This record gives sequence, structure tokens and C-alpha cells, in this order.
Amino acid sequence: MAAFAELWPKFEQKMRDEGLNDAAIAAFKYNYEVLVSGKNTMIPESSISPVPSLPSLEGLDIAPNPELLKQTVLLKLNGGLGTGMGLDKAKSLLEVAGGLSFLDLIAKQIECLKATCGANVAFMLMNSFSTSSDTLAALAKYPSLGTGSDLEFVQNKAPKVTASDFSPADWPAGRDNEWCPPGHGDLYPAMLGSGTLTKLLDQGFRYMFVSNSDNLGATLDLKILTFFAQSQAPFMMEVAARTDADKKGGHLAKDNATGGLLLRESAQCPEEDEGAFQDVGKYKYFNTNNLWVDLVALRKAFDDNNGCLPLPVMKNGKTVDPRDKASTKVIQLETAMGAAISSFANASAILIPRSRFAPVKTTNDLLALRSDAYVITPDFRVELAPARAGVPPNIKLDGMYKFVDAMEKLVPNGAPSLIDCKTLAVEGDVEFAAGVVIKGEVFIKGSDHKVLPAGTYENQSVEL
Repeated sequence: MAAFAELWPKFEQKMRDEGLNDAAIAAFKYNYEVLVSGKNTMIPESSISPVPSLPSLEGLDIAPNPELLKQTVLLKLNGGLGTGMGLDKAKSLLEVAGGLSFLDLIAKQIECLKATCGANVAFMLMNSFSTSSDTLAALAKYPSLGTGSDLEFVQNKAPKVTASDFSPADWPAGRDNEWCPPGHGDLYPAMLGSGTLTKLLDQGFRYMFVSNSDNLGATLDLKILTFFAQSQAPFMMEVAARTDADKKGGHLAKDNATGGLLLRESAQCPEEDEGAFQDVGKYKYFNTNNLWVDLVALRKAFDDNNGCLPLPVMKNGKTVDPRDKASTKVIQLETAMGAAISSFANASAILIPRSRFAPVKTTNDLLALRSDAYVITPDFRVELAPARAGVPPNIKLDGMYKFVDAMEKLVPNGAPSLIDCKTLAVEGDVEFAAGVVIKGEVFIKGSDHKVLPAGTYENQSVEL
């Protein structure tokens, strides 16, 4: 631990000079200590067991209690810029349908819930420094949601660690590159350090529902809230059934040492256990990042751990300048908010239908969402059209359409009809005319900006 004693003061000073608070520093200190100690951060197959069964939302026989809304805050994670989709603003400002963005739909969902239940619904965002101003400006037209510190707190940032000697990354050519997001596990220290946790508890809030702003299926469900409150669990994760499409994502498991639940991500799986990790018949549930937290239990967890919630640490190898692969190799230390399930005794999980998990991570997802394969319900939820029977279309766009502006040039007249589409694959430079209908499995290949004429294409390959 000599390296820690020598190097930690440099990190602490760097973080204090940057204006980071004690909770952010304590969280990074824990993560850094794990790194320097050489502790094995992997979760081997021998240490866990499958979760045999879980209660399901569809099987709950429980009367929803609207009174619980007075003690509940709905929190959306909104720190992502959507750079992977070519955006320089919050991804939640992207238009989904009918001129409405993710944030518009979230705001309207909350307004409908208020009207239906006759009760206020407290709402907050965890923004980043990059998303805060644009987001607050966009939500100014919904003053009932709140303003300023009542509406948001801002996530922290963490120093990058030089891979060769574990020192603070130093990059004079661009000091911003010395910092990175600490993963969405930062939710907890950001709540503590910003004073948000204390403020919510002082105002009488007890329960918090957390989800990602790009997951329009994740509404505040009164039945789940009532079940969570009655269960008296300190923490509950919404999970969905894994399919082959989910086999590379993290899964829920039981910790053999404690008997409690844990989340194993792919970065925590030893190479020799990869086969078991991807066995969706063995490990049947994946984390949707829809989480329920008892705020009193969260405060106690911080108090019991000297102001730090010890989460499993993931090491992410990068270069200090992500655009310069020859720049200094660094380690980004990250945590996942769902991993907190292992930090609470008696934490639980509930099986939800896939309709509560519809995130938009790529332009493939966005194209499907903008099509008739999805509908907006009267209470502004986004659901698969009934004819889809719960199965979204499988969209595979050429890498040239990775960014939103390129995808919109592919479909300048709006998305084609995908309500009866099983798979749509597009390769090469193509433009869809208005009035294209895709049915079954269709493969489109083009070059030199060929136009796909209006018409119905069903179970066929089209070379333009």
C-alpha cells in the first residue's frame, strides 16, 4: 500500500482544487484503494449461483396506494450527451415522435399521473455539467416540475489514473481529458455531496424510483411502489427475462458467501467463465436500471460506511485523449448504480415485462421508436404497437448511419412502416422514399445514394 500512501494525496488535492465535495472524494478514494491494492475485482462462477425465481409485476395481487406518492421522488439519470450518436447535447432532447422529445414525454407522463392520482409527483434529474443548462431550458415550459436545485443535482467527475504507475493522469494539451464520468454508480455520492439526500429526507420523502431518461418504458408504477413499500426492502431492482440478444449484458445472481443478490457485469466475468455468463437459461434475469431505493436505508448505509457506499469497482482501460490512440494509457474507475443491490442486506428484485425496458442506445433503436412499431398511449407512455406482441423490430443499420444526422438523411421523410417488420438491415448509401413499408425480413443494399422507391417490401433482398 506504499503506492497508495504516496499517490493518494495528489489525487485528493487535484479533486479539491477542482471543487469536488467530500462525498465525491470519498467515493473515488474507495475505488482507487481497490485498484492500488490489487484486489481481484472479478466475480468468478464459483462464487455465485443462479436466482431460481422472483415475484413478477404481472403476478402481483396488490391494491395500489396513491398516498405513497407523497413520500416518493421520481429521478431520471440525464447526464449523457449522446456522443455515441453524434450529439453535442443531452440525448433526452432528441425528438421521439410528434415533435416531442424524451424530456417532453417524461414531463407529460408526470402531469398525467398527477391528474389521475390527484397528488403531486416529485421529480428530479441527475444532470452532468454538459447537460444541465440545455435541460433546464427545455423544461422551463413545465414549471410545475420544479426549477433549479429542486429539479436537478449534478453528477461528479473522477480523475483518470495513469495505467503505468497509478499516478493522476497529466495531459497539458487538454486538461479536460484528465477527467472522466465515474459511472452511474455516482448517483449515490452525488446525492449525498450535493445535499439532495438530506433535503429529500427533511422534506419527508422515503422512496425513490430511478431510471434512465432514454428509457420511456420506465414510468412510476403505483403497483410496484406499493409492493416495494410493503416489502420493507431497502433496495429493489426491476429485472427482465434475458434472451439471446441480452447474453452479453450483466445478469443478476446470488452471492454464495452472503446469500444476497448481486449484479455481475461482463467486465467482472473471468474469461474462462464467459460461457456460463452468456447462458441465459442459467442466469435468467438482467438489470433494467429501473431501481427503487429506500432513502432512509441509503442514509444509514452511508453512515455505516463513513460516508462512502462501497460499490464493486470496474476498471476501464482507455487512452487519456480518446481521439488519440497513441496518447497515455489510463484507467477509468467506474461503478454501476445497480451494483448497490449487494450493498444492502435483504435487497430484492422483481420481474417486469419487457415493455418497461425500451432504452434508446443507438440509431437502430431510434429509427424503430420513430416508426409505427411503437405507439404513444393517452398518458404519454411509449409502447410497442399491440400487433408487435411485445417483440420490437430488429434494425441493423450500416455503420455510416451511426450518427443521428446521417440516419435522418437515410429517412428524410420519416421512418418507414415497421409495424410488421421482423428484421430490417441496410447496407450502403441509401435513401428511403416516402411510403416505404417493410414486412418480415428485408435486406436493402445500395451505393451512390440510391433511392428506395415507395412500396411494400416483404421477406426479400433489394439491391439498388
